[in-house]
Amino acid sequence: MKPAARAARLAARLITDAPPDGEDGPSGPALASALRESGVLGACAQLAHHPPEPLELLETLQTIGRANLSAGRIFEGHVNAAKLLMLHQGPVDGLSRGLLHGIWGADGRDPARIEDGILRGEKLFASGADVLDRIIVTAKEGDGLRLLLFSRAQLHGRLFPGEWQVSGMKATASGRCDLDGLALSDAVVLGPPDAYLVEPHFQGGVWRYAAVQLGAMRALTAIAADQLQERGQADAPLQAMRLHRMILACETARLWLEQAALAVERPEAVASDAETAILARLKTAEEAVALMDVMDQALGAASFATTHPADRIRRDLSLYLRQANPDGLMLGSLGRILADPGLRQRWIG
Repeated sequence: MKPAARAARLAARLITDAPPDGEDGPSGPALASALRESGVLGACAQLAHHPPEPLELLETLQTIGRANLSAGRIFEGHVNAAKLLMLHQGPVDGLSRGLLHGIWGADGRDPARIEDGILRGEKLFASGADVLDRIIVTAKEGDGLRLLLFSRAQLHGRLFPGEWQVSGMKATASGRCDLDGLALSDAVVLGPPDAYLVEPHFQGGVWRYAAVQLGAMRALTAIAADQLQERGQADAPLQAMRLHRMILACETARLWLEQAALAVERPEAVASDAETAILARLKTAEEAVALMDVMDQALGAASFATTHPADRIRRDLSLYLRQANPDGLMLGSLGRILADPGLRQRWIG
């Protein structure tokens, strides 16, 4: 077994054994501790950017997502940040030391921006606001978008994870970060303006969080299979049909995501390869919604009890699938496919 796969499996065990010390199971610090202790964070030095075996990255993301979606979201953010550091010659020393990285791109009513060398505004949906060690934020400067790296110490007193009040993904503590008044000179600037938006590494990366979501789909399928077998219902025609549909949903998503990982993560990948990742992400979401629908039919009202093993996963996955602007992602992809003869030939014929 590859080192990253071993680390991911250890992380999954540690996450499963983590104390339920949060509002909805293990807290963010408990999940982050499991990720650090397992060594999977350090493995990203080889996995995050042009991994020798892209399917190993897919399996790692899926394994952690199956154990806990909040942990998977935090880990996927670490992978994303590690990739950006390597793409833009940022400081990578923290990767080998097991520091937890992340990237915050979502703006609120007061968008993050740079004015006369000073940051203004804030970031929302700052996943891991209670646990990250190093954070990349996006901020507008004129007509361009900059990538800025800060340490947690530099953001002391500016993080508000307690403002994250939602029904799912609670342990990500995706609260608010106040950037107002920080000096640009205090940040490590990564790459030139708009470097973040270059494909296939921007939208081409959406396959990674879909891989985390696939892990949750597999967890729900296993729960349904176990419970139907315990009830003696697995061979009942309607229940067998439902379980079969869940299995097909997982396999369909897996095949799309394998295609995306192999296309986007190769060193010779080009901008148009991002469409493969976008379509894989959208198809995974479609299959996940179908899977949860038939699972609800199979397990019934009992699975909505807060103590049921499917309940938190359902709530977490339902929220995670809304990331980020799937309608816009679909419309943008369709427009590019219709406008580009090569893409049209690839996807329509």
